[in-house]
Amino acid sequence: PYATLVSEIMLQQTQTERVVPKYEAFLAAFPDIASLAAAEPLEVLRYWQGLGYNRRGLALQRAAQAIMTHHDGMVPHDDVALRALPGIGPYTAGAVRAFAYNEPGS
Repeated sequence: PYATLVSEIMLQQTQTERVVPKYEAFLAAFPDIASLAAAEPLEVLRYWQGLGYNRRGLALQRAAQAIMTHHDGMVPHDDVALRALPGIGPYTAGAVRAFAYNEPGS
């Protein structure tokens, strides 16, 4: 679910060809929710560089922090809980539910 969440946020308004190497590097640097939540924002932006829309990277980190605080470090599969996370709208919540949990979107 975490890798799916990262990919869905990265792919918003960014071509897949640009995302793939950044996605791999990002997951190598932040292999799980806890590491992303604990990272310095400037470090997150360093790995986000080249994707544009830096606010997406910072929102992803805030989402990771919320997941650690409110969901015991597990990406929620409930639509309402997903959409309550920073930077997660209806499409991203549905994509995470579909691809990570094999559940229908709402």
